[in-house]
Amino acid sequence: MEAFRKGIKETISAHQVNVQNGLSSQQVTQSRQENGANVFDAEKKVSLFKKILLCLNDVATIILLIAAVISFVATYLESSGNYFESLLIIGIVVINSALAIVQEGKAEDSLAALQNLNRTQVKVLRDGHIVQIDADDVVLGDVLVVENGSAIAADARLIESVELQAEESALTGESLPVEKDANATFEADNNIDLGERITMVYRGTTIVNGHGRAVVTAVGMQTEMGKIASLLRNESKTPLTPLQRRLVQLGKNISWLAIGAAVIVLGLGISQGMDLKHIFLTAISLAVAVVPETLAVIVTMTLALGVQRIAQKHAIIRRLPAVETLGTTNIIASDKTGTLTQNKMTVRKVWHDQHDDLLDIADGLDTSAQEVLSLAALSTNVSVKSVDDQKVYDGLPTEVALVRAIESETSREHLLSQYPLVDQVPFNSTKKRMTTVHKRPEGGYIAITKGAFDVLLPMVKHGNHQRAEQVNKIFGEQALRVLTITHKNFDVMPEEPTQAFYEQDLTLVGLVGIIDPPRPESAPAVEKARQAGVRTIMITGDHVETASAIAREIGILREGDQTITGSELAKLSDQELDDNVQSYSVYARVTPTDKIRIIKSWQRQDATIAMTGDGVNDAPALKAADVGISMGETGTDVAREASDIILTDDNFATIINAISEGRGVYVKVRKTINFLLSANISELLVILIAMLLGWGSPLLPVHLLFINLVADGLPGFALSREPMLTNVMNQPPMPKNAKLFGQGLDRQIGLNAILFAVVTLIAIWMGQNVILGGLQPNEQVGQTMAFIILSLTSIWHVFNIRSEKTLFAIGYGANKSLVNMAVIATLITVTISLVPLTQTLFGLTGLSIAHWAVILFLSILPTIVIELLKHIRPNLFIV
Repeated sequence: MEAFRKGIKETISAHQVNVQNGLSSQQVTQSRQENGANVFDAEKKVSLFKKILLCLNDVATIILLIAAVISFVATYLESSGNYFESLLIIGIVVINSALAIVQEGKAEDSLAALQNLNRTQVKVLRDGHIVQIDADDVVLGDVLVVENGSAIAADARLIESVELQAEESALTGESLPVEKDANATFEADNNIDLGERITMVYRGTTIVNGHGRAVVTAVGMQTEMGKIASLLRNESKTPLTPLQRRLVQLGKNISWLAIGAAVIVLGLGISQGMDLKHIFLTAISLAVAVVPETLAVIVTMTLALGVQRIAQKHAIIRRLPAVETLGTTNIIASDKTGTLTQNKMTVRKVWHDQHDDLLDIADGLDTSAQEVLSLAALSTNVSVKSVDDQKVYDGLPTEVALVRAIESETSREHLLSQYPLVDQVPFNSTKKRMTTVHKRPEGGYIAITKGAFDVLLPMVKHGNHQRAEQVNKIFGEQALRVLTITHKNFDVMPEEPTQAFYEQDLTLVGLVGIIDPPRPESAPAVEKARQAGVRTIMITGDHVETASAIAREIGILREGDQTITGSELAKLSDQELDDNVQSYSVYARVTPTDKIRIIKSWQRQDATIAMTGDGVNDAPALKAADVGISMGETGTDVAREASDIILTDDNFATIINAISEGRGVYVKVRKTINFLLSANISELLVILIAMLLGWGSPLLPVHLLFINLVADGLPGFALSREPMLTNVMNQPPMPKNAKLFGQGLDRQIGLNAILFAVVTLIAIWMGQNVILGGLQPNEQVGQTMAFIILSLTSIWHVFNIRSEKTLFAIGYGANKSLVNMAVIATLITVTISLVPLTQTLFGLTGLSIAHWAVILFLSILPTIVIELLKHIRPNLFIV
């Protein structure tokens, strides 16, 4: 039987504990040996060596390593001693691997954060004495002594409770404290939600009122918090983001392309009677030509710059790929309390019985509202102090709301100075009311009783019962928590005053409607997301009525949308949930496991889902989502450690700003792929066509490495700083299963590659067959011209892909670094081609002025053609 269903005597008997003395030292030792310590299982961290192996497991890296080995062996067999090419390839692999490891940064530490919850002191009864021990030392069967302010160290069944209330929002999502009752009973067959198990206190929660004692029924991984830890471990493997999956697929495609091209070249080389070592060198050329060595670095830089820009908008990115995933997000699953709402109980409506005024306090307080709220604020136990010039309220959230509501007119301290407190009857969870007695300035006394409507209304002798019931219904439909305020005036204090005396012949003053209100920015942010093709749903542990009211107010729950509770969700199979998940906009009273089910169901619909939350109960879902977003101000350490993004301002609207930046990052990554692969595919075409024509291999591996690293790399790095030229939030998000080369990107790359290859092949033929400037044609002249033209066309191509419009549409000042990098790369290319030492290293030869004139014309020709096509067929170049 579940612990919360057992009676007090049954619980005591099951754990063989003496409730007067607690466990003995021997029993503590035995319990720890049999049931384990009150700690979470530690997760094994990935070693640095394994991280390095994972980096080297990349397809593109493997191709480069094979190329390096072949280059090294070929150089050794030739006895040339020039290992420049081999070392350059290995250097690229080392740099890329180091960047990948640094990019991931710290390992996820969700379980460690959960462990930190244990580092507190708790009171237990042992050997007949109340002692204070570390939470880690609590064992099964211990008797916990709980009181206002106590942090609960383990799950425990209450055996005593006096006015006990626990704040459980971090575990259940319930925004209000939960009243506990040790004597409550439950039907055996009923499904009772975690937040309704009032006979229990749970690890990670806090007592906010009353006192009691409880027998520990679960420790460590067996607690509800431990079950969350298990869920976190199950979700600890971070799934690949949509872009990562596309880049992995790109790597696989490139590898097959390299293998196919190598087979063709080997066949051509053998048929043409080429030297075997020369064929191997040509295979290296193809491998290097196909692999975009700088792609990983440029993508990382683009993401890192996105992180910087998002940080300026109050969001901290903990994992770089999350930036890109945000750009493809089409579902935001948001927690309610503290995310969409202010996590601050607030008075919203006030009704005065005699004047029949129903006032929204946002419109200000009139005389009747002031009377109701003044009496309500007097009947509280709230203390107010100043810390760093900020008011700090100590008390129950609903009572704090009453005190705050009247502060625009007066303060509780001022009211108490006029109406000194002389007696009180504390709140009782059974009677659900509280009474305070004050001395009146004009003489005599006033007893103020506040409490639940259904309890107090029958006790009211003077008041409009019918109208009060109507107003209570109105408040209930708006998901407001209703407090009834009554009073009784009397002239003389009895010798032995009783609660019955204070609470008879009550006069109804009015009703107060309290709620945790939405953040002002929530509704506009939800609407902005909808316009951008991003749907917001609510997943909360709160009651369905409250959740629905908030969701309706901020635009999440619209006409035709449905709500569902955790108990209803439990009755659905995964298939039934998948069939209906798009109908539900609000999920209420859900458990951490429910949240993961919902997220995975959306993911099976090919949705990219971002989950927001701040509590411990949100952590597994944050981990399971494509993007986990936690709150920096009010969020728990566990939620922050489980998330990919932390909002430093706890502002839901910040998510929309981050999505905009993420979409911009995705566009830039596509431009980068366009830029790099246009050059790489052209290199492949040049080599294959030259071989087919019997011209031999026109490019050496070192030429291709230079083009890929310098001619492509330097401008490519600056490409990551390009500003967004279109409003990406006016477009729908990229589908999760969308092809990386969709929307015409493949056509653009193919066109660019063909243009580059044509002008390069023309240069090779001229270098090998045409006398220019008195220089005799030969194979090395053709190689030199091919190297320079491919370098320059690649460099200048960066201006073509900045925009679908003409290259003159974007000024120099929009991205000065791009222009500067293009100039630097051009100068380096020309210098290498002219300086004798570098000519030797790169296998080049000197050229005449006539050759340079041809090179200049052929290099600029692709740009001219692309510019003309932009005018003729502008849709061809939309990225």
